Amino acid sequence: MTAPVYDVAILGGGIVGCAIARELTRYRLRLVLLEKECEVGFGTSKSNSGIIHAGHHSGPDTLKGPLEWAGNRKWDVLHEELDFGFERIGELMVAWDAEQVEILEKYKKRGEDRGVPGLEIWDRDRVRREEPSLSRDIIAALHAPTAGVVNPYEVCFSLIDSARHNGLEIRVETTVTGVAAVEGGLRVDTDRGAVAARYVVNAAGLFADRIAAAAGAGDFRIRPRKGEEYLLDKRLRGLVRRIIFPCPTATSKGVLVIPTFDGTIMVGPTANPIDDKGDLSTSSEGSDEVFDQVRRTVPGISPRDCIAEFAGLRAVADGEDFIIGPSAVKGFINVAGIQSPGLTAAPAIADMVRDILADEGLALSANDDFVPEVPKRVIVSHLDTAAQVALAARDSRYGHICCRCELVTEGEVVDAIHAGAGTLDGIKFRTRAGMGRCQGGFCTWRCMELLSREMGIPIEQVTKRGGGSWLVCRREDLEEGSAA
Repeated sequence: MTAPVYDVAILGGGIVGCAIARELTRYRLRLVLLEKECEVGFGTSKSNSGIIHAGHHSGPDTLKGPLEWAGNRKWDVLHEELDFGFERIGELMVAWDAEQVEILEKYKKRGEDRGVPGLEIWDRDRVRREEPSLSRDIIAALHAPTAGVVNPYEVCFSLIDSARHNGLEIRVETTVTGVAAVEGGLRVDTDRGAVAARYVVNAAGLFADRIAAAAGAGDFRIRPRKGEEYLLDKRLRGLVRRIIFPCPTATSKGVLVIPTFDGTIMVGPTANPIDDKGDLSTSSEGSDEVFDQVRRTVPGISPRDCIAEFAGLRAVADGEDFIIGPSAVKGFINVAGIQSPGLTAAPAIADMVRDILADEGLALSANDDFVPEVPKRVIVSHLDTAAQVALAARDSRYGHICCRCELVTEGEVVDAIHAGAGTLDGIKFRTRAGMGRCQGGFCTWRCMELLSREMGIPIEQVTKRGGGSWLVCRREDLEEGSAA
């Protein structure tokens, strides 16, 4: 094999790939992560609903089930070590009739058998007292206090920042084109050259099937399932305090009402199988489906409250379960089909992959220099007035507002750029600049100016999310294009 040779190459920088990378940096290994987008978390993970499932949703005869509950229990420690928002707000699975109450009882027993604490069936009166905005037609609900909410892209950044600090090498905007067995390990071919590694972890999400097939390491199929989500105005903050689930179906947990960590409410998703792995469009049909179902649960919600809409694609494998394990190709580990509850299970999946690699022959010697914590970010909107004034007095950049809707300052935007944000979306997902009511109408140009200044690039080279997603061009380029 040609140098450099890595111990492990991780393909994919979603929540699972980042969690695996961070876990492996606890050991003295040479690691590289390859991601086709310009930053980690820019694929399926950024469109995730952000729910840490309570632990009782997935069936006992699946790989999802034990990993969901094992993963749930790891989020408190992750939250303490890494700099992301997390809160266990609990969830309610609601029922409209006696048949659905029986379903609630089944889920309650499943959770209790698994060891999930605090599960209770609430009657109509208790539901009304706890969540008065819910429909009066709801007759019961299963309360699970272990459920929580996070910003999944924020978790990706925190995981990868920790992993980088502890020795991970990361290559973004790098597309895997093939994998081949060679003497001593595997060669990963990319559009930016080949990477040699003793072991390869295929955590490539929607494209894990193609990479496995190219390597001769699996014949499963990943078919996307599109989920449209709708973000509501912050004026509805507090309308519901818990995540609200309807009774689930065989293929979907239904349309949810989700109080996000940052105070907005999100509704969705739809669950529609498609064939195009690049189709992130939203639709009037999807909006009608979401709001028709949501208004049955929370009558006070209206489509007029929507300030943003987006779609994500879940990587659904044959059989609907996770595919995690070694393959017929020595050293090639598949981590595929990681749909819901993949976010919840991610830290437990990382542990499982670590153990699989050890079983396959990877020597794991503890990295005594491993540092679990990352530096805490400055979030001006979380400070009281006195602390804000004191901070701005020390550094005037924290007194210059870039995003009025979310109260994001120049100092926070610059911090984000220095932490690796090279695009408008990178800033948005790190700081929330552009996520408020005006959706970037006020702050976009200022963020572009700061990217241009801090990165030393012309403003026409600033993009929304890398590649060709530029926003402005020089007048002379436009005139030249028109003349051509």
